[in-house]
Amino acid sequence: MYKDIFSSAIAAVRDEGRYREFADLKRKTGQFPKATWFGPEGEREVTVWCSNDYLGMGQNRKVLDAMHFALDETGAGAGGTRNIAGTNHYHVELESELADLHGKEAGLLFNSGYMSNQATLSTLATILPDCIILSDALNHSSMIEGIRSGRSDKVIWRHNDLQDLEDKLKVLDHDRAKIIAFESVYSMDGDIAPIADICALARKYNALTYIDEVHAVGMYGPRGGGITDRDGVADQVDIIEGTLAKAFGVMGGYITASAEIVDCIRSYASGFIFSTSLAPVLAAGALASVRHLKESGEERRLQQLHSQMLKDKLAARGLPVIHSDSHIVPVMVCDPVICKNLTDALMDKYAIYVQPINYPTVPRGAERLRLTPTPLHGPDELDRLTDALDELWTSFGLKRAKAA
Repeated sequence: MYKDIFSSAIAAVRDEGRYREFADLKRKTGQFPKATWFGPEGEREVTVWCSNDYLGMGQNRKVLDAMHFALDETGAGAGGTRNIAGTNHYHVELESELADLHGKEAGLLFNSGYMSNQATLSTLATILPDCIILSDALNHSSMIEGIRSGRSDKVIWRHNDLQDLEDKLKVLDHDRAKIIAFESVYSMDGDIAPIADICALARKYNALTYIDEVHAVGMYGPRGGGITDRDGVADQVDIIEGTLAKAFGVMGGYITASAEIVDCIRSYASGFIFSTSLAPVLAAGALASVRHLKESGEERRLQQLHSQMLKDKLAARGLPVIHSDSHIVPVMVCDPVICKNLTDALMDKYAIYVQPINYPTVPRGAERLRLTPTPLHGPDELDRLTDALDELWTSFGLKRAKAA
């Protein structure tokens, strides 16, 4: 009986054309975005075009040296939870560095960005009496799960719609505990939230603000503090959440906020209390990455340049690229089977790896390629990808946009 149930569940995913296959890759130190693909016909070198290592910091020599040193100095694992023998000095240094990055009093590390969202939002909903969370309609799954786990009341407001948010705020008791939860850069379309305006509404209606900056930290602002850093509004946001696994190139998640809020999450969040802490070697690498990107803007400059160049090249061929204000480059396919076949052809024929983005990551009918140029994708790679997509769009008979 059980086997049939599981087989039927997988068959349903396959029938919808959204069965996910993992690309077996081995990244090459010093050669990013190149990687070795272990495919059905053996090993092959491919170019990776969908990595969240947005700035190539996973290959940065300062980061690698810091991790080698920490491994020799401290060993492999943390040895316990943060409460029991698992707080290493690298954790303390990194939390302080992250708090400084966002201009907050304190920071708190988690093992992933998913965990930091889930644990923090659920804990806030539990601590604040009669809390209601107002969540942007396109918030990440980790935020949705955190809100659900907290079992507080929730209201979903239309994506980036300030009028809808205010309409929902104004009917609530002014003194009731409220949290407005949203993201800065939304990773599928690449659009950016009107942070200052949301914060103004929060002040007007007595709400806390919680922002997910995972796709923006390291990427924007004079010190890489994200969109809140770029726009000079970090001091207006109560809780800034981020990741160490994207632009910073390592692993882990975190929050920064006032000392009281961070202490509450540290003391009450079961996802923090009962998890073995991040390996010191990872904390050391993240620390080196954060410090480097506070001082260096060259990686951000090149990444933004390559992102805009790719958008322009694709648009010039009439390929349906979404023009956003961020570094994300979505190309719409709008069919799960074609999306998968297209990415298979990119890998097989052109040695270009792009993962198809299908439901439930995006709504049905909104399937796409999500391209992420880095500072290390040079002009040759940009041209090869553009030419490959142009040829495949013709061979698959896909609809084109009006050429730019």
